[in-house]
Amino acid sequence: MLPTGVRVVVPESKIDSNILRAAEPANVFQRPTMSSRTVILGIFFLATLTHARDKTDVMVMKNGDRMTCAVKGLESGVLYVDFDYIDGTASVDWSKVARLESKQLFLVKTEDGSVYQGTLSTPEVGVGRPLKIQMLETRDQETVIDRSQIITMIATSDKFWQRFNGAIGFGAIYSKGNQSTQYSLNSETSYIRERWSARTSFASNLSSSTGATVSTRNSLNFGALHLLPWNHWFYSGLGAFLQSSEQGIALQSTFGGGVGRYLVNTDRASVAVLGGMAWQRTDYKQSVIAPSGQDVGAALIYAEAKLFRFSKTNFDATAAVLPALSDPGRLRFNTNASYYIKLIGNLKWNISFYGNWDNRPPPGFSGSDYGTSTGLTWSYGLK
Repeated sequence: MLPTGVRVVVPESKIDSNILRAAEPANVFQRPTMSSRTVILGIFFLATLTHARDKTDVMVMKNGDRMTCAVKGLESGVLYVDFDYIDGTASVDWSKVARLESKQLFLVKTEDGSVYQGTLSTPEVGVGRPLKIQMLETRDQETVIDRSQIITMIATSDKFWQRFNGAIGFGAIYSKGNQSTQYSLNSETSYIRERWSARTSFASNLSSSTGATVSTRNSLNFGALHLLPWNHWFYSGLGAFLQSSEQGIALQSTFGGGVGRYLVNTDRASVAVLGGMAWQRTDYKQSVIAPSGQDVGAALIYAEAKLFRFSKTNFDATAAVLPALSDPGRLRFNTNASYYIKLIGNLKWNISFYGNWDNRPPPGFSGSDYGTSTGLTWSYGLK
């Protein structure tokens, strides 16, 4: 029998909000330079610091098994826990958990868009034994939430370094026949608080072969999201930098923001849309035909979709459309999509697609750049 609900002890005013995800529409660097290496080393440094705590939580399964562990969080119907005697993070079916005890601070998100913060405990009340989230600030008020309404549970902390989650991926291909080399490198880090979150991502792709010009594409994206008083609504700001040898772009800088809403938000899928404004400057490589730089003001339409399957696969996709307002008729579109399959522990295999299109590029320059990559991804925190 499933637990009937989750009891939440909250202050007089609960924190109403949406799932803590940062929008990141749009998409700097040539080959890996000192700057890009610094970014990746910084990600590795954060990974060694995040979520390093004693494994003193208690998890009791419905079949009676009792285990001591460190609960990392809940996402897509999967409870992520660490054990002293298991390498990596274990995935547990949330519906088969009967009881949890943890002094760790968590952010808990429900389907109606509300967010609660507190520690986990399960009172001894009947067969159902509902989970109770108890606020550290007060013990005076209790609210019971049906467990089926909980879609995410993210471990947080009063310590700055333990609030990060992220992933690092790498892939490479080499062929002796035509001396071709391809590589892809990517990383993502998110920082989560009660009513806002921030995220940054970096991606680098290189392809070279004998007799052909080396092709490079590098992007750096960052964004911040703040929850509005109304459930499922948020506003977000973003920035992005892109270099693409295929399109002749030396550096494209994008800054914008807008208001968004989650259309679907369950433990199996999340779909969000955002509308706003953006400014974009593109500096092209030296050419006798095209100007060295272009500034464009544009409307911004952004969508993000995430699909999950218990403990095995997940699919992430984003798309951004920027209709130019200062150059009517010009339209830019970019998209990124990744499919992940879990291998073991925190290690996943992924295949990704990226694409950028411009329907009115400068004369002599390509209007598109797209490609695929595959490799391994290692995650830390709740990723």
